[in-house]
Amino acid sequence: MLSIAGIANSIHQWLNETFSSGWATLLEFVLVGILVISFFAFLGLVLVFMERKVSAYMQLRVGPNRVGYKGLAQTLADTIKLVVKEGLTPDGADKFLFNFAPFLVLIASMLLMAPIAFAKDFQIWDINIGVLYITAISSISVIGVLMAGWSSNNKYSLLGAMRSGAQIVSYELSAGLAIMTIVILAGSIRLSDIIASQENGWWIFKGHIPAIIAFVIYIIAVTAETNRAPFDLAEAESELTAGFHTEYSGMKFALFFLSEYVNIFIVCAIGATLFLGGWMPLHIGHWEGFNHIMDFIPSSLWFMGKTFFLIFLIMWFRWTFPRLRIDQLLNLEWKYLLPISLFNLLLVTFIALMGWYF
Repeated sequence: MLSIAGIANSIHQWLNETFSSGWATLLEFVLVGILVISFFAFLGLVLVFMERKVSAYMQLRVGPNRVGYKGLAQTLADTIKLVVKEGLTPDGADKFLFNFAPFLVLIASMLLMAPIAFAKDFQIWDINIGVLYITAISSISVIGVLMAGWSSNNKYSLLGAMRSGAQIVSYELSAGLAIMTIVILAGSIRLSDIIASQENGWWIFKGHIPAIIAFVIYIIAVTAETNRAPFDLAEAESELTAGFHTEYSGMKFALFFLSEYVNIFIVCAIGATLFLGGWMPLHIGHWEGFNHIMDFIPSSLWFMGKTFFLIFLIMWFRWTFPRLRIDQLLNLEWKYLLPISLFNLLLVTFIALMGWYF
């Protein structure tokens, strides 16, 4: 069967046969960069359209239905509009930081694509400290947000950036502890090892109650980390106009907009990898017949299906819960999620030591 890993291996083999090892490696880097940028653009189009359709479904509306077949070209039209708009820079802004901030946020998102396994044997970089790499790089994006708010020379932008910084730093703790739950169960921080440990069942099923608690905390925490409703305090339109990107327009605004949706995909891909087996098919113990049927479904479809299920879940939150106040948001993290996460970490450590998991 033709697979993504097979295509990648064929390209790698052809480049090494045609060019010297140095040039082949350089061309592979360029090709991967082009593919990641193209994938980002495609994700932006798909996820914005999906957001509008999901919100319409939740509110008993039709959603985009004019531009293209059933509104499929609506996001493309919006992209063209943003491309042709003039990018303005406020007079009192720090021009270098103002222009660099959206690129820094997008660069952090691009770096996070490296260790994610999109299919069996298909990873940009199977680094042996994959979980540590993800938690470290994901912290960089808050610098871009703070940079954008401060450099804009706008009090609303600065307030939005400070809110976002407090929110991201706070909820990173619970998200990290939820990830540590799976690291303890799998016994490795390499993502390929974590996926392999779920061959006979996904951790959300065989990790018992601690894995379920960690999954719920992870979904709540990453929803807050990506500034999604009901945790979109940084972009509270009724109070702060557009938050930290109030002064941005044109393509610089589009980069912030794109990075938000790409980050949703990344956190859901990581969640699917850790809790739902990544590209691993659904296997149940020694049910050989059932497991064999599940293996017929391509690994890339398993990965994308799980990831988009989690994306739908996060979008569902947006149109279900009202926005929290800033004090309620921080109370939820420091008074509830963090203590629960710490207790859950102790519980899963005890379960792992006793071997009380499937």
